[in-house]
Amino acid sequence: MLVTGRMLTHPGRVRSENEDTIAYLINDDCQELLAIVADGMGGHLAGEVASRMAADIVLRQYVAGDGSPPERLAAGMTAANHAIYTRAHNDPACAGMGTTCTALAIFGGAAFLAHIGDSRAYLWRDGKLRQVSEDHTLIASMVREGSMTEEEAATHPSRNVLLRALGTQPQCEPTIWSRGALIAEGDCWALCSDGVSDVLDRSTIAATIAELPARDACQALLDEAFKAGARDNISVGVFGISAQRSSSAV
Repeated sequence: MLVTGRMLTHPGRVRSENEDTIAYLINDDCQELLAIVADGMGGHLAGEVASRMAADIVLRQYVAGDGSPPERLAAGMTAANHAIYTRAHNDPACAGMGTTCTALAIFGGAAFLAHIGDSRAYLWRDGKLRQVSEDHTLIASMVREGSMTEEEAATHPSRNVLLRALGTQPQCEPTIWSRGALIAEGDCWALCSDGVSDVLDRSTIAATIAELPARDACQALLDEAFKAGARDNISVGVFGISAQRSSSAV
């Protein structure tokens, strides 16, 4: 199977700075992927510091580390949390900073997810879009408990209040897939910050992914979020899975 796609980020319509960080690597034979989106928060520019630290550390730990993909992702999340928490407590300019972090690894024909916060991961398969990450927010927890509907949650003023993030506590509690999900031809995996998911409903994301190749869908989703009036930073990545080319193909 071949992995193709890209990631893009933009400050959005209102903010001059971009506190999101994206990073991705596709290996030379296009069979392995690591993609990361981190959405920082904190004081003046501190969110940018936190998200950049998270993406850099998770990427470096994954590439240079030993063990299985889940073990390397877990090590990256732990190291990033420690580094951000320490910086926030030692640098007054970074006090209170933290970040979401969603990382998707494709390795050995399977997908592995590491996730904390409310950036999102989606899987498009067989004509349906499914959110495969779980929002670590107060409102999302109320939906899961049945005390609020998804429709009510979509417009609730506290929908972005995080229960978990990197760097806000001495230890972090990311969700990490211990077993990979097998990839299949025609799959499309997407990552985004809440600057996208807050302004584009699931049907719009699904229709865009269904109609366009992964690289074009990535650009289209960023453009659609901007046109929808995104007040937050916008980050998105789309990666498609296709059958491996035969060595005899012209």
